Amino acid sequence: MFGNLEVFKMSHAMAVHAGQKQAVTAQNVANSDTPEYKARDIIPFASTYRNDSSSIGWHSQKSTRQTHLNGTASDQMPEPIIDPNGVGTPNGNTVSLENEMLKSLDAKRQHDRALAIYKSSMNILRTSLSRT
Repeated sequence: MFGNLEVFKMSHAMAVHAGQKQAVTAQNVANSDTPEYKARDIIPFASTYRNDSSSIGWHSQKSTRQTHLNGTASDQMPEPIIDPNGVGTPNGNTVSLENEMLKSLDAKRQHDRALAIYKSSMNILRTSLSRT
């Protein structure tokens, strides 16, 4: 009955997505002075969660070799894309530190939201199991 709760999978996937978004933002900030560097971003979580038709999402187990028993090789984490909103500077760099600060804040909020969903779901589950 409680073996496969979608809400826990969703909150985990949201936290992982937020972590990847934060990593891409950090990479953009680190390359803010690199000539010809194009700012990158991650597609929104809602677009990635149910991206494939198998209903297991990209947050499931992965197989990296044909000899692996479980997982699928086709499901991968979403790759960073070039940020289409980046405005170029004379050296060709499109990183805006102000935009990267906002993206970092958005990733933190997304991560906090994922943890809140997880904690709330755990509290509901504990409450429902403790009543007889």
